[in-house]
Amino acid sequence: MTDTSLKPLIVLPLKVGLVGTGYAARLRAETLKTDPRTSLVAVAGHTLEKTQEFCQIYGATMIESWEALVTSPLVDLVIICTVNRDHGVIARAALEARKHVIVEYPLALDVFEAEKLVVLAQSQNCLLHVEHIELLSGVHQALKASLPQIGAVFYARYATIKPELPVPQRWSYHQELFGFPLMGALSRLHRLTDLFGPVNTVNCQNRYQKRDSTDSYYTACLCTSQLGFDSGLIAEVTYGKGETFWQTERKFEVHGKKGALILDGEQGTLIQADSRYPIEVGSRRGLFAKDTTMVLDYLTTGSPLYITPAESLYTLKVADAARRSAEEGKTIQL
Repeated sequence: MTDTSLKPLIVLPLKVGLVGTGYAARLRAETLKTDPRTSLVAVAGHTLEKTQEFCQIYGATMIESWEALVTSPLVDLVIICTVNRDHGVIARAALEARKHVIVEYPLALDVFEAEKLVVLAQSQNCLLHVEHIELLSGVHQALKASLPQIGAVFYARYATIKPELPVPQRWSYHQELFGFPLMGALSRLHRLTDLFGPVNTVNCQNRYQKRDSTDSYYTACLCTSQLGFDSGLIAEVTYGKGETFWQTERKFEVHGKKGALILDGEQGTLIQADSRYPIEVGSRRGLFAKDTTMVLDYLTTGSPLYITPAESLYTLKVADAARRSAEEGKTIQL
């Protein structure tokens, strides 16, 4: 739950500036377009043509740079939907300009930078909301609701594999722009920390495949990590994507003293003794809209949010421990 002591003065409609024109930005813009509490006034994108087209669709003004957008007196709320590498620097500039901020995870690719941003938001009395829509998903909600039925949990496994052939040369396959895989794909770890609490040890291996060893773009990556939790739970996380994978996998297994929960894609199963029971799993659709609406509810009525910046920051620290483990070849103690 988010601290509701922040009660900023809000004048409606809330004027929104959007950084980015990709998938998440479009879903945010669709929600803003239909909510009378907001007005999408400005958009800054990576390319002129895409930004012009985006602004025509959603009735916003194109701004030549994100720097100009975050300092514009016309903007009250900045939504950051651009490459992971730039999240931290844009969020800092927006907070220093006393704007409220929504940013897609990760808050930053540098843990120390992320820590400073959380402190800065508090000192500026501005909202800093890091999106974690995985917590709102049907899969996560089904897991959370069903956990009591399997007793004390001793092992969990979460694997997401996405084959892509051929791999397009885009930012999500760029080491600097996307970041270390479990930082760029922070939700893979955040599901676990939300469900099972503090982590004490992290061991990780990471591998890239490239067409050229000097290329910053890769054609595939595999990152696998083992987490030891304070509770004694051992969890394994595998994240892979690209040309070397041939079958999609999106599976979450949780094994406990009284049974197991298996979430495979959109299908859920509770296993107890010799019996299997189906688990209802809600839709994955509309999560960005729900996240956006919850932020607007918070800003206008003080309704609590579903996550705090500190919770996202903690998982980022776990992801950074995984990075250090992969680079140093040793187990990291948190």
